[in-house]
Formats: sequence, structure tokens, C-alpha cells
Amino acid sequence: MGHEVLVIVPEHEPIPADQHPFEVDTILFEGGENSQRGELDFNFPCFTTHPRSVQTFYDLDVNQLDAYIGAWREHLDDAISSFRPDVIHAHHVWVAPFVASDFGLPYVITIHGTDLMGYRDGPRYRDMALAAAKHAYGLVAISRQVATDAEAVYGLLPDKIHLIWNGFDAEIFRVMPEVSKTSLLDQYGIEADDESPLVCFVGKFTDFKGIDVLLRAAEIYEAAIPDVRTILVGNGQLWDDLNELSRDLGLSNVTFAGHQSQPEVAKIYNAASVSVVPSRIEPFGLVAVEALACGTPVVATNMGGLPDFINQEVGALVPVDDPLGLAEAIIEEIEGNTKATKGVYASQYALEGFSWTGQVSRMVDLYQQALDSPGLREHQWR
Repeated sequence: MGHEVLVIVPEHEPIPADQHPFEVDTILFEGGENSQRGELDFNFPCFTTHPRSVQTFYDLDVNQLDAYIGAWREHLDDAISSFRPDVIHAHHVWVAPFVASDFGLPYVITIHGTDLMGYRDGPRYRDMALAAAKHAYGLVAISRQVATDAEAVYGLLPDKIHLIWNGFDAEIFRVMPEVSKTSLLDQYGIEADDESPLVCFVGKFTDFKGIDVLLRAAEIYEAAIPDVRTILVGNGQLWDDLNELSRDLGLSNVTFAGHQSQPEVAKIYNAASVSVVPSRIEPFGLVAVEALACGTPVVATNMGGLPDFINQEVGALVPVDDPLGLAEAIIEEIEGNTKATKGVYASQYALEGFSWTGQVSRMVDLYQQALDSPGLREHQWR
């Protein structure tokens, strides 16, 4: 949109200067496949799990946490001195915005939901989180449920929280008539033809994603629809456990595809008859929006941010931890061929309501409000 942006990221190696249309400053961590000697001699920490790191914030020892905070402080200091930003946008009510609060610049924070889980599970981070939330101009909630939870957890007034949903990349996630289901599935060793129904899941292999519920549902819908195929895209700490559960259930048509690139995921969505989000907790559910953008109906749990946008016109909502209800909804979508009846509307619905273009416009409005706030005017560079 014509604004200048500098992004500070944790990574295993420096991001090439020509890789993005904005400046990138990398905090180097060790422990990745392509790892070189980093500033920090441990892998980058996460709230749950990540394809390239199983290090969590809760596992950091005192020295590692001090080093992590120090790295953010050093990089923010350098960025503010050289880039001279007007506003800082931090992600997660956690360490980065806590550090940002010391620099006197207006800042906003996006609450992603995993930070709310972190507040519950990581007591030693709570003071930092509360300080970050208190001094922020505003906080962006990615769903109504996240907004409600944030008010309670951080003790915030409702007018400090702004509902701005996550967005998807419309250049990647779109309807692609050229995708051949047979050819695509052949890449994963799956024997099927274009008429075989395909169920897909995309996400982290962690407990709150409810993949075990989907596998138990697959036992039911495989019996009802013998030629159905299921592909699970992702990785994480429960990889071995879920593979074992699939074997124990005797599932013959479930394939674990591992972590895949976004363009490849978009092809899988296009080939799928239905995409499933069986989460026990789901602050927003971007994978559901991405599937809709590809013209694929979504069966999701009636949890967190998913009811904000999943309805009967684009899919179905089911109770949490209900394999039978999940299986019945999947069967209904497949047997009703809702890919044909709901797909066109679903893609347009996603594009009009959840593309990045519209969401970023709302973020820029929030930045401007922060800059225009009387108590923050003295911090503006320009």
C-alpha cells in the first residue's frame, strides 16, 4: 500500500535482501537443518510446535530467556535507530511487545490466541504480557472469541481491542481448475481417480488441533464411503502418536503428507471434496479460510473463531470431540456434492471478507489512530 516496512524475524539463517519487497532483520538461532552459528545457541522458541523447532518458551532456562529478551532489545534498538519507524506492530502479547514498550514509540499487538494459552501455561511470562498489553495503543483480536478472552485475561477495556480477522494470500489460495486430483495424489503414493472423494486436513500435529478426532471419524466415514481418501498435511510433536493411532484403527486410506509449501497446500485444497478443521481450540482458523478461497467446503468445530465465518452456506459446524458428528457432517458434504453447490460461493465469500487487502486497510487505519493519539504525538519521527 506504499508504506515502508521493516520486519524482524527469528530464523536459522539470514533472509536474502531481495527475497521480499520490504526490509528484513534476522535474529539468528541455532538448531535448524540449515543452521549456522547464530546469535543464540538454541532453536527459536514457540508456544506449541513448529515444522523447524520443537523448542517451547516454557523449556527456556533463565539464561536462555535473558538472551532471548536481550536479542529482541538489541534488534529493536538497531531498527529504531536506523529505520526510524512511526509505529511498531508486534505479534503475540508476549516478549517482543514487552521489549517494545521501553522505546517510547506507539505500538499495537495482534493477539493470536496461542499467547492466551501461553499466559495460562507460562507463569513467568505473565508480568511481561500484562505490561505489553497495558502500554500498547491497541490490541488486534483475530476473532470474537479471542477478543472476549483477552478482555478477561489482560483486564482490558473493550475499546482497546480491535477485531481484525486474519487474511489469506489471494494469489496463492484460489480456485485452480487445472489441478488434477489423480496426478496430485499420485505424488503422495495415493491411488485414486478424479471421482474418488478426498478429505483433507492442514495444520500442526498438536493436541488442540483434534487430529485424533478426525482419525476416529475416518473409521466411520471410510466404512460408509469405501473409496474415500484422507490426506493429512502438517507435522509436529504428535506425528508418531497419530500414525500409530491410524494403524490401530485400521485406516487403509489415510495418508500423512508431512509439511508442505503454501502453493502445494492450495493444490490439495483444490483437489479435496471437503476440508476439515476438528480443533478443540481454534483462535481463528486461517486454514479454513484458505480452503474456502480454493472453493472447498469446510467442516469445522463450533469453537473459537471458526463460528465467525463457517456456516451452512460454505460448510458445516460440529461439536468438539465428537467423532460421530464429525463423520456424519463429512459424509453429508461428500454425498451432497457440496463442492459443486457451495464451492463458487465459498471462494467469493472468502475473497470479499478475508483477503489481506481488506484486513491490511483496517490495520493501517489503526496505525493512524495510534499516531494521532494526543499522548503519543511526541514519539513521532515524521
